[in-house]
Amino acid sequence: MAGKFRFTFGPWNIHEGADVFGPAVRKTIEFEKKLEMYKNLGFSGVQFHDDDAVPVLEGKSASQIASEARSLKQRLDDMGLKAEFVAPRLWEDSRTIDGGYTSNDPACRKYAIERSKICIDITKELGIDLVVLWLAREGSYIRESKDSVVATERLVDAINVMLGYDPDIRICVEPKPNEPMDHAYIPTTGHAIALGMLTDDADRVGVNIESAHAILAGLDPSDEMGFALAHNKLWTVHLNDQNGLKFDQDKSFGSVDLRRAFNQVRILDRHDYGKNGEWVGLDVKAMRTQKDEKATAHLTNSLEMFNLLLKASRSTDDAKIDSFIAERNYEALDLYIMKHIMGR
Repeated sequence: MAGKFRFTFGPWNIHEGADVFGPAVRKTIEFEKKLEMYKNLGFSGVQFHDDDAVPVLEGKSASQIASEARSLKQRLDDMGLKAEFVAPRLWEDSRTIDGGYTSNDPACRKYAIERSKICIDITKELGIDLVVLWLAREGSYIRESKDSVVATERLVDAINVMLGYDPDIRICVEPKPNEPMDHAYIPTTGHAIALGMLTDDADRVGVNIESAHAILAGLDPSDEMGFALAHNKLWTVHLNDQNGLKFDQDKSFGSVDLRRAFNQVRILDRHDYGKNGEWVGLDVKAMRTQKDEKATAHLTNSLEMFNLLLKASRSTDDAKIDSFIAERNYEALDLYIMKHIMGR
């Protein structure tokens, strides 16, 4: 089987270059201008945080939020774009310092739930059913500050509220082992899938796998994808790359490890990813040293690399690979794959 690939990225992937160690180094590009770039860059889908779709949510009525979301949906339609998902931004508000869903403060937990309901409302107005939960601050800096059993139960309770709030919505958990919190409660794909199994409707809880997050957990992204595919839970991906166990770098796809990227493309393609409408998402950021005029090249580079690796995967000699495997000649297989990726 062969995958059917459509590509998305989020407006945050065109950014000013600020990081935790220094200020912005490029000019700000307005949201509307970013949307106008998508088609020319080769993308037809847009990832959103709730406040990307409807800016400055605080203080707006439900009807005002719905109206602004409908206006965005019309703009997307006019541009030939589709929304892929909406994610509640629960890591920047002062009420989420100690986590949202797992906070020790019940008032903060209530805020996270209400914000998630608003996110679901926006998702539905955009004509889609997928909500991504990056559980950014659902963890701790010190183990003794939270009970991990209680924290897991609170995550399940929060997802159950979301599932009950809308009978059609799907929840996609995006695991990450660390950063911004030191210790995360849902660090890997297996944790995310297991968490879904504890909810009231496990069929509506899946996983978003980001390459860098898997690497930060010391795991291979393609294996994580394969595990999720085997469970029919891989509902979106965030492709990028990572140079070791550092902070989340969001480097261009394939820029660090071509073979690792090759295997991600290969597992998606060989198992018909996209047949149910799944998108291939990129979560990549331009290098801080990149000048303004070329600050979208990381997106087109990543897209080009995906397509080159797709071509390489589809042109492998499967009979030869099968013979190497049958003979248990893995050294020959190793060399064949390396040379094939190099076009030799």
